[in-house]
Amino acid sequence: MLKDKIKAAFDEPACPTNRAKAAGERAKGCSKPLTPGAAAGGCAYDGAKISLQPITDAAHLVHGPLACEGNSWDNRGSGSSGSDIWRRSFTTDLTELDIVTGTGEKKLYKAIREISTRFKPAAVFVYSTCVTALIGDDIDAVCKHASAKYGLPVIPVHSPGFAGSKNLGNKLAGNALLDHVIGTHQPDDVSPTDVVILGEFNLAGEFWMVKPLLDKLGIRVRTCVPGDARYLDVAAAHTANVTMVVCSTALIGLARRMEERWGIPYFEGSFYGITDTSESLRRLARLLVERGAPADLVERTEALIAAEEARAWARLEPYRARLAGKRVLLNTGGVKSWSIVAALMELGMEFVGTSVKKSTVEDKMRVQILLREEAHAFEGMAPRDLYAQLKGGDADIMLSGGRTQFIALKARVPWLDINQERIHPYAGYDGTVELVRQIDISISNPVWDEVRAPAPWDTEGRLTDRHVSHFTMDDDADAADPTFAARHRRKFANSRVDNTDPEYLAHHRKKFAGHAADDIGDD
Repeated sequence: MLKDKIKAAFDEPACPTNRAKAAGERAKGCSKPLTPGAAAGGCAYDGAKISLQPITDAAHLVHGPLACEGNSWDNRGSGSSGSDIWRRSFTTDLTELDIVTGTGEKKLYKAIREISTRFKPAAVFVYSTCVTALIGDDIDAVCKHASAKYGLPVIPVHSPGFAGSKNLGNKLAGNALLDHVIGTHQPDDVSPTDVVILGEFNLAGEFWMVKPLLDKLGIRVRTCVPGDARYLDVAAAHTANVTMVVCSTALIGLARRMEERWGIPYFEGSFYGITDTSESLRRLARLLVERGAPADLVERTEALIAAEEARAWARLEPYRARLAGKRVLLNTGGVKSWSIVAALMELGMEFVGTSVKKSTVEDKMRVQILLREEAHAFEGMAPRDLYAQLKGGDADIMLSGGRTQFIALKARVPWLDINQERIHPYAGYDGTVELVRQIDISISNPVWDEVRAPAPWDTEGRLTDRHVSHFTMDDDADAADPTFAARHRRKFANSRVDNTDPEYLAHHRKKFAGHAADDIGDD
């Protein structure tokens, strides 16, 4: 039952908070009751689809009303080097009539049939939604029958939106992979240097900045879940020797269960920042050697790290003087709440605050160690408070997602997108250089001096004295004359209209007849 799946998802021994609870409290799980509008930050269905959709050669079918699907084409910015079928929108488009007449399961079966015969995907993921879960459609039975009939895997994903938050949906997606996908394919090319990367979404092609480093070391990524993944590679994930978890809030439970079932050790790491990238490479190498990889892998890893760090620091050196001491407000969450902090502090930048929303206990502990003051970490900040902090000059730039960009722009503070909508990759050594370059471009943009300058007119719409000289000629008399005609004589000096023509002035005097003063010329 769905209730049991949810409770199991929140009974996470890999979570220190969960381990510290008494048995009775642990049985209640970690789910918080939903409040109106809570789905605005993502429901369980949204979280599950985000975690699985970048599996590129699979079709993703939403069993529910049309609005649950939305637009899947590039809505997350995950990069793909293969099929684009994952970007297409498939939905059963249930209507009120389907719900009343009970034809939902038939529509689901027909949709799977059409997808399998027309598009021939490697697999079909079927997502339940609030409506289909409430009316009791048996998607397990439909998926099982369709899989046998059409000869391809059809995986049910039980993640209706009302079940909980987006984070819960991530966990339910991991459960679906463990129950129906991982371990179902045995490859014939297993090697002692195979690894699995969990929680890496390849946003803006970020993982492609890291994979060449692993290739140089001879480390093969059996699969990266879900970024740019292939179904059969995910199905063969159980043959890897090490698992690295990038986003622990999403798939830490999957990593822990893979260790229990197949004995694959895992660790949490990050590819944001020079130091964290190097440390992640070291841990991968050490664990692989412990699991039977060539002993010289550690030595080769250190040589690669030394070369890449030297190259990256040389490229970052021109930015150090311009960015050292700049104050950053980080309004994101999850692994970025500390990984971005660590990456930029290496360059001498300061942080006035970082959001720890959606962050795990380990993430929050890392933030506390880095910033040393709990006041710098906040769960969430109302838009009004966020605007007040930016308007007060507390930060030189805000790094966040698209939802809060207009708060920064209204406060006339530089802003940079670091969430899923971004178009620049920030992972690895080259990604760190790109992140710093984009921050420098944003802060140094001359538009900020323009928008922060006082308006060149007063409350009555007249140009202020200090702007008069910009619009007058070299004539001293004109420079001291505050009248409209004198201030704008330079503007009309080369025009076809003679701005001293009485008829011209009379024509425009009528335009300003309702004003308290005559702005056309002296009488």
